[in-house]
Amino acid sequence: MQYHVEDGWLSGARRVPSPHCNERPQEAEIDLLVIHSISLPPGQYGGNYIDDFFQGHLDTSAHPYFEEIGGMEVSAHLLIDREGRVTQYVPFDRRAWHAGQSEFCGRCGCNDFSIGIELEGIDTDTYTDAQYRALAEVTAAIMDAYPGIGSETITGHSDIAPGRKLDPGPGFDWPRYHRELEQVRLA
Repeated sequence: MQYHVEDGWLSGARRVPSPHCNERPQEAEIDLLVIHSISLPPGQYGGNYIDDFFQGHLDTSAHPYFEEIGGMEVSAHLLIDREGRVTQYVPFDRRAWHAGQSEFCGRCGCNDFSIGIELEGIDTDTYTDAQYRALAEVTAAIMDAYPGIGSETITGHSDIAPGRKLDPGPGFDWPRYHRELEQVRLA
């Protein structure tokens, strides 16, 4: 699919607006892309639990793990599910709450200047061909819209919050992702 960014939204993405966002600082330039992983409950794929979580109405009685995360206010800009379908929760010009306490190249508070993409998965699992393909296509569109993002400013959650986060984890094939991204950008 050929994606592009218009008015902060990714064309072709399903929109599920999250209230867990706010304005970026006025001087913030979007120049970082952060790759995450999520599955709810952990290790289980499919369903609407991620949508519910990012929208703030997760039924905490549906699974014991949900009691631990109930009430948390979390969002990402995008989610790419196991089939490669893309959902957008927060427009790119707003600050999604995905990185938490974080630092990149000496700059703290990565939510201020980053875009967060969640891959449906867990840090100990591998990701699907459809996810790599969609991630490369989405990344190319984001890089076109936000030229401050380059291959050197794409990172994992584990790299901006070491010791606190592990995602996207050892199952994420960074060389493959960069190869596919390069192919999309050259096409």
